[in-house]
Amino acid sequence: MPDLVMVIEDEKEIRDLVKYNLERAGFKVSAVADGDQGLERLFASRPDALVLDLMLPGKNGLEILREVRNEPATRDLPVIVLTARAAEMDKLLGFEHGADDYLTKPFSPRELVARAKSALRRAKGQAPPTGTPAYKGKHLFVDFDAISIRVDHASVTLTRREFELLKFLIENRNRVISRDRLLERVWGFDLEIETRSVDVHVSRLRAKLGTAGKQIETVIGMGYRFSDLAEA
Repeated sequence: MPDLVMVIEDEKEIRDLVKYNLERAGFKVSAVADGDQGLERLFASRPDALVLDLMLPGKNGLEILREVRNEPATRDLPVIVLTARAAEMDKLLGFEHGADDYLTKPFSPRELVARAKSALRRAKGQAPPTGTPAYKGKHLFVDFDAISIRVDHASVTLTRREFELLKFLIENRNRVISRDRLLERVWGFDLEIETRSVDVHVSRLRAKLGTAGKQIETVIGMGYRFSDLAEA
């Protein structure tokens, strides 16, 4: 059964272009022009991925992202933000609200399809790891099988991308991992993408981990390292 991708985009030409190319790639597509209607249909149909414009009539893209991430059933839904707004702050806002990827209009339909496929691969690949089933530190406990995170005995909720990022860093703890490597293994992109998205997700992850966040160290000019020593 083909994956269902929802497209919420108010510009008809772009909406039709996205729908045509996704369907041609084998996806089932539900396309909506209005933010309120789109959110209602999204919760009713439970798509496998979402392509979302930011500037929409009714609820805007950031409001939709916020509601999607606050709803347990859609918290891990892969979301690709599609917008004409190219400013750095707009991109950061998208990531801060939980976007998995970002494409600026005008865009390549082929690239959009590739990124949609990549996002779905990663979402379906979120399975219990074959390696260490859990990590236990002074402040942080992660049960990979149960996808459960606790910091100082308090439960912490992470998005799918944040969990995968933490998981990969822990599995390679005490080793420096470059941003390019993180993009390849956590995001799964074969295409060039701004490494700034890694920095934004690391910043959000550190904030959510609180006292355990300091274990994710920045190695200037190289990347990031999850350190056992940093918790001492």
